[in-house]
Parts: sequence; structure tokens; C-alpha cells
Amino acid sequence: MKLTTRGQYGLLAMYDLAQHEGAPVSIKSISNRQGISDAYLEQLMASLKKAGLVRSTRGAQGGYQLSRSPREISIGEILLTLEGSLSIVNCVEHPRCNTPNCCPSLPLFTRIQDSIDKALSGMTLADMGDGRPAKEQSEETKYATKRNCAVVKKD
Repeated sequence: MKLTTRGQYGLLAMYDLAQHEGAPVSIKSISNRQGISDAYLEQLMASLKKAGLVRSTRGAQGGYQLSRSPREISIGEILLTLEGSLSIVNCVEHPRCNTPNCCPSLPLFTRIQDSIDKALSGMTLADMGDGRPAKEQSEETKYATKRNCAVVKKD
């Protein structure tokens, strides 16, 4: 399984919303903080809204916000919404070969997939970063959430 930019940027956008929990956040402000284009964010947010993970508010003070607490939204739920399948190989999800019952690789792939699924469903938005609201995080942690993932120290 290799995440596309949909999954990577979607997680960053959702993390950004989690850091501003309770208040609508505009696409423009997420775009500026995370370095993701407005148009791409609109596409991602449309998918996340359709899945019920975010809700939108219209108007000058509008924007997007999480539909549930960050502790109630799993990373697996977000990635499945944005990526579709999270399978490491097709045969785990849809066995198509002529010998699925005697394939020596299938049990291994199934165990690996089960571990990944368990990990992704066990982690939530609240587990990203250092798990604290933005106002309580260190400057290094806040800057490390940007798309380049470099920890930048302020002088």
C-alpha cells in the first residue's frame, strides 16, 4: 500500500481541522498553512463531506469543521474515504487466482493486511502530532505538521 497525495494531503487537512476544533476553517487558511492548492483541497473536502467526516458552513465566517471529535475519527476511516482500497495486494481483498486455497503467499499477505487495518483503525486524528491542541503544542511540533515535515526551529 502506497498512499497517494489524496491520502497524504487529506490527513494534513483533517489534522488542521482537528487543531481548530469547534470553529469553521476556510480552505484558504488550510491551504496557506499546509501548502496544498485550494482546488485540490476542495476536491478532498467534498469526498470527506460526502463520507460524513466533515461538515461545511456557508458565509463569510464559514468553512469546514470535523463532524465528530478528533478522538472519534480513525486514520483508517479517512484513508479509506480518500484512497478507496487500502489493500497491500489485490488478492487479499479480491482473490482472483485459480488456487486461492493453496497459495503460499496469501496467509502472509492476509496477516500483514490485518496488522495494517488494526493499526489504522486504532489511531485517530487525536493521535497525530503530539496529541495536544495547536495552542498547547511546541513551535517545533506546529511547524513539523507542514507538508514538508521538516522541523523548523524559530530563532
